Amino acid sequence: MHMSQLKHWRHGLILLLGCWFYANAIWAENQPTKILILGDSLSAAYGMPSDQGWVSLWQASDKNLMIINASIGGETTMGGAARLPALLKQHQPQWLIIELGANDALRGLDLRLSEQKLRYMVQSAKGLGVKVALLGIRLPPNYGTLYSQRLEALYQQLANSEQIPLEPFFLADVALTTQLMQTDGLHPNEKAQPIILDRVKRWFYPLLSPHQKS
Repeated sequence: MHMSQLKHWRHGLILLLGCWFYANAIWAENQPTKILILGDSLSAAYGMPSDQGWVSLWQASDKNLMIINASIGGETTMGGAARLPALLKQHQPQWLIIELGANDALRGLDLRLSEQKLRYMVQSAKGLGVKVALLGIRLPPNYGTLYSQRLEALYQQLANSEQIPLEPFFLADVALTTQLMQTDGLHPNEKAQPIILDRVKRWFYPLLSPHQKS
């Protein structure tokens, strides 16, 4: 092969590789952002058809996102921590939203252990390059002010130390309105789900890059 031919061959190869990388970057940019939500009954559409829950409504309303709802009723931070590694491996999300802790508090579990499990989940995801956000919850007044304050402080301290975004009380717009809650006083009803979603969107969308927003 003459030197001139070799030069043209190298030039063609470089051009081909450049086109491939450019096309791959465009393809990746146009793919929906994958979000894994790890929560409890508050995110699992408890007491209603699954497609009426705020997570399902979010997926249906935004084609730029692919939302995997790994929430199950009764889940604790211990259960979430046990399930998370397999979920991250299976789905490989860009974002993990954690909504856990309420059942720990309702069962009177040691919140120091809850904090350890939440931190483990956050650090496990971050270690894989996954961005993490946290949805906080507060207990109804009849469960005691002190314990509720400890739960609130847990979320805030975790968010601060791990430098992750926190929505302190994602049920704030519905929790005190009887008409938006189920008879148990703990779970929002179907009417509340779009309101919850609106709050989550207002909090979460500013965290996304412009092309990812709905």
